[in-house]
Amino acid sequence: MRKISDTIARLAALRARHATHTADLGASDHLQTLADFGTNPGGLGAKFYIPNDLSKGAPLVVVLHGCTQNAAGYNHHSGWSQLAGEAGFALLFPEQQRGNNPNLCFNWFQPGDTKRGSGEALSIRQLIETMVVTHGLDRRRIFITGLSAGGAMAAAMLATYPEVFAGGALIAGLPYGSATTIPEAFDRMRGHGGPSEQDLQRALRGASDHRGPWPRISIWHGAADHTVSPFNAEAIAGQWRGVHRLEKAPTRREAAGPHAKQVWRNGAGEALIEINMITGMGHGTPLGNGLGAPGPYMIDVGIASTREIAQFWGLAATEESASRKSRPQVPVSQRPRPQSPAPAMENALHQFPRHTESGQPGVKKIIEDALRAAGLML
Repeated sequence: MRKISDTIARLAALRARHATHTADLGASDHLQTLADFGTNPGGLGAKFYIPNDLSKGAPLVVVLHGCTQNAAGYNHHSGWSQLAGEAGFALLFPEQQRGNNPNLCFNWFQPGDTKRGSGEALSIRQLIETMVVTHGLDRRRIFITGLSAGGAMAAAMLATYPEVFAGGALIAGLPYGSATTIPEAFDRMRGHGGPSEQDLQRALRGASDHRGPWPRISIWHGAADHTVSPFNAEAIAGQWRGVHRLEKAPTRREAAGPHAKQVWRNGAGEALIEINMITGMGHGTPLGNGLGAPGPYMIDVGIASTREIAQFWGLAATEESASRKSRPQVPVSQRPRPQSPAPAMENALHQFPRHTESGQPGVKKIIEDALRAAGLML
């Protein structure tokens, strides 16, 4: 195993090389700050976006930025708020703090931050619950995506809270449970070593007591990514094929220009897992077709992954009909089984006015009561 001094040196070099990227990603935006969302054991910040005239019971998409990035910058470059306004869904952007990680990476490899009920994972869960209660969002249509460390953290959320999510999208990410230390994290990023497919499947099943149905997974990776090896895309698919009871061979393969896709469908013909591999692309989020803007780790390859991910989840129309707003529904077989809220939660949902500013008297108490009813706060 690499010496810890070498690991620290590599971290320092990475931070120095990309120190200017955060400022570039701090573009002005219209996100609002979310505060008072529980005990926040992971010490995270958060931003959110609610489109004008958002319908009651709208979906929620949770977006996790990559290292050296922040919520405003990732939103600006990825185009998520542009698409949310067009298709009608809410956005939540958990945001890492330098006190937790000097490079602003979510701590996807730290057991204390990726275990159900603790650390950053619990903070994100509390953020989600606060958004649902505050804005009256649809519990059956909650989705999560992330880039790089954010993608790996999204994988951790999908594993530890699978009942919460209808789907996920991991961009240049890594499978849940593939690393538990910094040296292991670097090795897995390079595609070296790591748990077997069977061990990864056991880690996923052991992350919660959930036994299905399971979120559907969209996986994106650049074939020329030298930061996080494309090997991880196949590892993620292998981890999730187990719970979805899918064969190793994909149901369908297709290619259009640099975009190669593998799709795994169930017996009903519903796509449950897909791998999108972009030939010639390095480390970052694929952009294109007028959605988002290029920047560090945000790469214009003529493919709007933000829109295609939303389409995979059933949240957005195809590019040709994007101007026509629709209210698509996720097929019942793809939705997590609805969880019956505790009586206190049910009351909180009725008491809490939608789009209320969190600074008003009594609102904080209602949020905290709702979190306690959901078992997310003592």
